Amino acid sequence: MENAPVLLAIDGNSLVHRSFHAQAGSGLRSSDGRPLWAIRGLLTQLVAAAERIAPAAIVVGFDDAAASLRRERWPQYKATRTVKLETLVSQLDGAAQVLREMGVAVVVPDGLEADDVLASAARFAPTVGATTVIMTSDRDSFALIDEHTRVLRIINGGVDASPMLTPERLVTLLGVRPHQYRDFAALRGDPSDNLPGVRGIGPKTAAKLLTALGSAAAAFEDLAAGGARVVAAVGQAVADKLAEPAAREAWALNCQVMRMHANLDLGVRLAGDGAGQLPLQPDAVSQAFSAHQLTWTAPSALQALCHQEAPERPVRTASWTEREFSGAAPSLGHRPGRRHPPLPPRQTERQKAAAKRLAAASAQLSLFD
Repeated sequence: MENAPVLLAIDGNSLVHRSFHAQAGSGLRSSDGRPLWAIRGLLTQLVAAAERIAPAAIVVGFDDAAASLRRERWPQYKATRTVKLETLVSQLDGAAQVLREMGVAVVVPDGLEADDVLASAARFAPTVGATTVIMTSDRDSFALIDEHTRVLRIINGGVDASPMLTPERLVTLLGVRPHQYRDFAALRGDPSDNLPGVRGIGPKTAAKLLTALGSAAAAFEDLAAGGARVVAAVGQAVADKLAEPAAREAWALNCQVMRMHANLDLGVRLAGDGAGQLPLQPDAVSQAFSAHQLTWTAPSALQALCHQEAPERPVRTASWTEREFSGAAPSLGHRPGRRHPPLPPRQTERQKAAAKRLAAASAQLSLFD
């Protein structure tokens, strides 16, 4: 769907968590003592993503902190996670509030999680002739990738240094197609969610099995018929482990827990006036960035989110000292005939940003735009 409008769907919990830990050293707080560093990190990444993707609308999903349908049905789900720090909880709440005030669509589904918002966005966008870019640091959304949906997987280095995953790029990365990813994850397990995988099955073995058999269900059916194809794909020892009743039970349970709800009403439209639709109101965006001490980023935010042309920053005239060291003026103790190397020309902020994006893109091989 070339030239189709793009719905940017953001995993709010994932990115706030990432910024919380990455920028905790700054300890940034408001004048009344409220922690701000994780919200600030989220806002910065939001602008960078909008610059890279140029979305028509933005929706951000957050987990329901008060209830979890998954934990009610499967008490072991995420049971090993520690209680969130109050400084993190307050910034998760604060991030949702700030984004709403800016005009971004924010969805906190009752009893569900940000992943369910992302799944619903991926299903909704094609119904209105749009595509979806999912922005997250987690891997769960890999199962949503298709011809209409890409995943911007945030890794170290920020938005510009993160891969934009397509079906073909996911194969390069993991060795499986998107429709196989849930089986892949269910076989491998997810320790962070307290979901043990099948004993003896790691990511490489899972990828080999799914490449050869197509699906985990096909593998278990083959084992019931003697297991010739499974043995050929992964060997007798692994086949024996897969043939154990506990193996199929672990896979089936993980598949149930990992299934995403894709039928949420996001309240987003990509035509007319709708929540999250760009351009946002400049006053609301300026106020949010000023409140989080992001005045330096505000011009880029107004350009990316409000479609305002950012004014060029004036190029500062070189000082007398700089002229001296560039050889433009003599100085005390200056040796005749000796010239110091000139200072490099100063770049505008737009030029710096363009150079940064170009450098990041040139370093990224086949997994990157």
